[in-house]
Amino acid sequence: MTETDTTQRSPQPGALDAAGLRRVVGVLSTVQIVSWGVLYYAFAALQSSITADTGWSSVAVTGAFSVCQLVSGGVGIWVGRHIDAYGPRVVMTAASLVAIPGLLAVALASNLAVFYLGWVLVGVAMAGTLYPPAFAALTHWGGAQRVRALTTLTLVAGLASTVFAPLASVLDDAWGWRVAYLVLLAGLVLITVPLHWWGLGAPWRTQHRDAPRPSHHAPKADVASVVRSAPFVLLALAGTLTTLSVFAVVINLVPMLVEQGMSRNLAAVALGLGGVGQVAGRLGYARFAAATSVTSRGVIVVAGVAVATAALALAPDSAGLLIVIGMALGLARGIYTLVHATAVTDRWGPEAYGTLNGILTAPALAAAALAPFAGALLAQALGSYADAFLVLAALAGVAAVLMLWATPQRAGAEYPGGERAL
Repeated sequence: MTETDTTQRSPQPGALDAAGLRRVVGVLSTVQIVSWGVLYYAFAALQSSITADTGWSSVAVTGAFSVCQLVSGGVGIWVGRHIDAYGPRVVMTAASLVAIPGLLAVALASNLAVFYLGWVLVGVAMAGTLYPPAFAALTHWGGAQRVRALTTLTLVAGLASTVFAPLASVLDDAWGWRVAYLVLLAGLVLITVPLHWWGLGAPWRTQHRDAPRPSHHAPKADVASVVRSAPFVLLALAGTLTTLSVFAVVINLVPMLVEQGMSRNLAAVALGLGGVGQVAGRLGYARFAAATSVTSRGVIVVAGVAVATAALALAPDSAGLLIVIGMALGLARGIYTLVHATAVTDRWGPEAYGTLNGILTAPALAAAALAPFAGALLAQALGSYADAFLVLAALAGVAAVLMLWATPQRAGAEYPGGERAL
């Protein structure tokens, strides 16, 4: 079935025309690269300086970032339900505004209590500005073109680490981590707030309750049964383990490479080049999706994360080789983002996507919250970041096995509008 056939036979309520969708994709791509760069990747580049400047322990500093992620996961469930009902404009704009006092508190904190409070507010901002709400918006507005729209979005956002990790490091070298955050915050405010408000005003139409639904869609009344099903539970568990591994590696990659003999600035560049790997993976995603089933692509990609993570731990102390492996891990990470973004629609259709994806993502965000702390704690307990990365690789390996049973038996047959049809 072609994309055109799918659209004509079962148009999705609220889907935009081509011009409208291009406009929304452009807006969301811009705000995603800035939001990810400022709210997330800047911390990966600045955490060592924060620890050195304040005298706070690395565990305390990464603990604040972990609290931020926990808050994001909890608030994200509400965000998903709100977007399903009303659309993304108000919640994403408000979340961008919440980032202002949050990052101000982080940058100006004179003690850990204020530092933690700032990260709590940043967690609220993350819940309403990062991938999950953007994915919900494009899944609704994209219709049959949603995979193409999601791919474009993640291609651009995948450059966030490439741009902002080195930028944050340069600003840190010039003026210190506090001023670095203030400069980045100014860019965030000037770009994301107006774009969210004026760029996401397209009509948001949900399917009327009396309208017939295709059998592959998950009506809102059936959300609870989907969430309790074995495939959903296994998918959530696999996603949680994968996220824990991926984000523990991302946040601890710079100190791991420094431990291997790299300078901090070169390690920050290596982290940024992982974003290039993400983009490369997403460029080839459409063909990869067309050649694989829902189950097999999940298994392949998560296994790739495990292998690349183990390779980082076992590689000799060669800067060039470590950078190449880091880019390979970025490639797997980039493809996984799209695998996760389309996990709900591939299995249960686009109906109630925001709600189901919010529930599916919540434990993964909790894992992302624990990841910085878990990575640092593992390195401390085992004596090296390399040994910690081996443990993280094993967790991703377990997730790859769980992916084998994380798909309803008739998902591919019942949902012809999924990636295989695009």
